[in-house]
Amino acid sequence: MAMPDVKFLKLVLLVNCVVPVTLLGWDAWHHRLGANPQEFLLHTTGTLTLVFLALSLSVTPLRKALGLPWMIQFRRLLGLCAFFHSVLHLLAYTWFDKSFDFAAIVQDSVKRPFIFLGMLGFLLMVPLAATSTNGMVKRLGGQRWNRLHKAAYVAAVAGVLHYYLLVKADITKPLGFGIAIAVLFAFRILNRYFPAWTQRSPARARS
Repeated sequence: MAMPDVKFLKLVLLVNCVVPVTLLGWDAWHHRLGANPQEFLLHTTGTLTLVFLALSLSVTPLRKALGLPWMIQFRRLLGLCAFFHSVLHLLAYTWFDKSFDFAAIVQDSVKRPFIFLGMLGFLLMVPLAATSTNGMVKRLGGQRWNRLHKAAYVAAVAGVLHYYLLVKADITKPLGFGIAIAVLFAFRILNRYFPAWTQRSPARARS
């Protein structure tokens, strides 16, 4: 299989990251976010965070299973897209729900488990975004960088639990995200102990 145009695919991913938020902003400007705009905004940005976080976690399993090493080039962009939407999600909560009352936010985080889990997930993503540059990879060293970025799984689990506790009634979406994260984590474990079962060589992928 010939190597695709990675720059073009990155552009496609970036467009898919920006377009939903642009449409959300457009609908907000024209007052088309439904009866509860605040809730719609929070749910949409939160869901987009989990979507891009799950996609970023799927890059390594897909790269190994399909024998396509060039796919690793998408992981950083997908992770930054997830962080971007998490910032918007937190901003929406801080602005519309708490009016930038940081004392109230701290109290809310202590009293309500789903807020605490959401904050935990966001705080775990901050160092991942901050160390996403090539310079930080070199500064930390490959092994330490990889160990740090395993926290993405903890952030994903915290995000799924945050979503699950929030919706209460219809748990279809958080359950779907939970299954996806569990499958990706199971692949990681399987790959560690039985790599022959999970990895496909690039030569076999090209044949």
